[in-house]
Amino acid sequence: MGIENYQMGILPPPGVYGQLYASNYTANELRDNSGDKIPVSFDLRVSTLVPRLIWVTDQQVLGGTLGFHALIPLNEIRLNTNGLRDHKRGLGDAHMGPVIGYHHSDKLHTAFGVDVILPTATEYDKDDLVNLGTNFVTLQAIYALTYLDPAGLNVDMRLMHEYNFKNPDTDYKSGRELHADYAVGWGLGNGWVVGVGGYVYKQISDDKLDDHRVADNRGRAFAIGPSVQYTSSAGWSLSGKWQDEMGVRNRADGGAYWLKFSFAL
Repeated sequence: MGIENYQMGILPPPGVYGQLYASNYTANELRDNSGDKIPVSFDLRVSTLVPRLIWVTDQQVLGGTLGFHALIPLNEIRLNTNGLRDHKRGLGDAHMGPVIGYHHSDKLHTAFGVDVILPTATEYDKDDLVNLGTNFVTLQAIYALTYLDPAGLNVDMRLMHEYNFKNPDTDYKSGRELHADYAVGWGLGNGWVVGVGGYVYKQISDDKLDDHRVADNRGRAFAIGPSVQYTSSAGWSLSGKWQDEMGVRNRADGGAYWLKFSFAL
């Protein structure tokens, strides 16, 4: 969550494009259902490098331009908690799917998509403290919007709804999730945009174990921090942001930085 920054809702002209994301997330607190700190020793560090390929076609579907994308993260996870340690490095879960983009004006753009998140992680062991992937399939519906003014207000939002299938190794089914990445900034007229960004997250249905409801487990979080982007006259762009989590429930509480490099192939 929070992976995206400015220009979330713009599908570029037909062609093939690459993106590279890099992130480092750290957390040293766990929060319970009331938002109180759980009294355990906890140190979590997650580093990820995410290459993404985007293909925008010439085809028009439902009045918009059809495109496709795929990504697979390279993850490193370290966890120390109450004297127990675990460390893993390798491939995470792949995301892929179609997208339809609309250009309503030179400033307003939207996009719709459906992603499939596949359990492609290098390894999974239900008895380990951490794993590189979830070991279950997720369907993710996406709506994204961008209002872009190179010398004025910039507003971006990417709303996602996730339906999670059951983990076959644990018979555990995570609840449905609703979350949105956002960015609000001001264009300086020279390729630079500065502002703030982050994400909002809320789990909207309960987890289930062996088809029985698990009480008091719904996650929640809000994150915000400074963000900046530079778009060159040659067409490539580089953005970065720091986001600090707050209002956390039933999750780790920490912060992350994200870097994103976009370019045509």
